[in-house]
Amino acid sequence: MALEIKVLDYGDIELEASFLVLGHDCGRTRRVPTYGFLILGGPWPIVVDTGYRNNAIMESLGMRGLQFHENMIENQLAKYGVRMGDVRYVLHTHLHIDHAGKDELFPMNTTVIINRRELEYSVSGLMHPQYPAPDIKHLIDRLHTKDALRLEDLELSGMIELFPGCYMEAAGAHTEGSMNVHVDTVEGRATICGDVIYDFNAQVVNPFHEIHANEPRVTGNHGVSKREEKAAIKKLLAGSKFVLPVHDKAAKIAGGQVIGRMDMAIPGPVVQSLPPRNWFPM
Repeated sequence: MALEIKVLDYGDIELEASFLVLGHDCGRTRRVPTYGFLILGGPWPIVVDTGYRNNAIMESLGMRGLQFHENMIENQLAKYGVRMGDVRYVLHTHLHIDHAGKDELFPMNTTVIINRRELEYSVSGLMHPQYPAPDIKHLIDRLHTKDALRLEDLELSGMIELFPGCYMEAAGAHTEGSMNVHVDTVEGRATICGDVIYDFNAQVVNPFHEIHANEPRVTGNHGVSKREEKAAIKKLLAGSKFVLPVHDKAAKIAGGQVIGRMDMAIPGPVVQSLPPRNWFPM
């Protein structure tokens, strides 16, 4: 079954640049997009990640949210003729503040799917306050509502098929419970990787401060080891034709290398590499 991924634009975030790539442009502010994804062509519409709750909540991390009316999730879905109630599953790469902020807008008969380890990790305090109370408390309500939440144990089970052409797999990076979502398109496998990669240019194409061949740069925001981060990035580049992070344009991959950049749909036209969104000195 050939599937298609539409990119949902949930607005931008301004943050300290070294949060994205370890040691890179410390003390400078960078503006980055926040994307979600709509999977079409299967039995039902599927959403992957829901963005951040509102602009004000980003201040709890010392960041600035730039979310406007057109970025509201219902408006983004409407561009593709999808209503909130049409969505059968919401999948989460992980539950950080900018990934799970709009779950409560979906009815309880829309099942939210997460890796069980991620729910455990979200209440461990290890990356507080990146798991804000309103988002996690809503998931606890789903935990106690029949069929509102589905938990996977991907570290133990291995890859799980949601439906033909759509699979969930433990990411092994960023947070202890992060998962990748693999989607088989007519042009090959696309992997939605959450925050395993933040910035293709500074992590993969020209890795900042790396001297070894084919050695990616890690992010400045990870809860697992640097070895696990690097291995997870290498696995993405070796296993998928398209890689879709949440804070950068998707990349087309061949031979483990980035050979092009994609815009708002996968498959779709390859576009020239886009410059980073505006930089602002602190």
